Amino acid sequence: MRVQSLTLAVAGAALLAPPMLSDAAARGRAEPAAWREDDVRAADLLARVRDCTQISHGRFRSDAGRPAAIAVCGTRRAVHWKADMDIDCDGQPGPRCNSRTDPSFSQATAYQQSDGRYLSAERLPYIVVPGAGPLWDPGEDGVRGGSVAAVVYRNRVQYAVVGDIGPDGIIGEASYATAKALGIPPGPSGGGTPSGVTYIVFKYSQVKPIESHTAAVEVGRRLARQFVRGH
Repeated sequence: MRVQSLTLAVAGAALLAPPMLSDAAARGRAEPAAWREDDVRAADLLARVRDCTQISHGRFRSDAGRPAAIAVCGTRRAVHWKADMDIDCDGQPGPRCNSRTDPSFSQATAYQQSDGRYLSAERLPYIVVPGAGPLWDPGEDGVRGGSVAAVVYRNRVQYAVVGDIGPDGIIGEASYATAKALGIPPGPSGGGTPSGVTYIVFKYSQVKPIESHTAAVEVGRRLARQFVRGH
């Protein structure tokens, strides 16, 4: 993990009424598996984000000390960026994510499950977005806790939620479960990939409860189909 994610509280008023879906039965227990989620092809999603209309006020770094080279881009329905993937192992401790395996481990995430516990990076595919800052305020573009993302790596598509907040000048991080499902080494020390990951977050989307991966997949598939068709 490059930098310990900031455990920030969600602030500000809701921007628009988001589409919501409740799925108490799933509650994040489904094994994340990108190969079961790719009814919208990776190539079709990548074609839709080939061009960049930059909405960030400058560019982000992939890691502390790296060049600021990553722009956040926007369309009518989504925001997107191309970056690396560092591994976020924060939240509920488990056999793979804990203070022994991750020197920067924190038992807190910026958002919490419906039962009040923090998210599980091992079980729940989620991504990390930068905290609001001079480069970009995600909330202004309808990106918040529980927003749905399609994460594309090579020929795989993984649906995830926005589950944690990181430093305001760095971008490109996702949970252990997200990396594992995409075939990226998921270990918090030495895992991740230095490039080639595309993050597409659908504006004003949200699933409840946030820990339901089943809900994220259902909403993500629907929004991804609309996105590639240009609707």
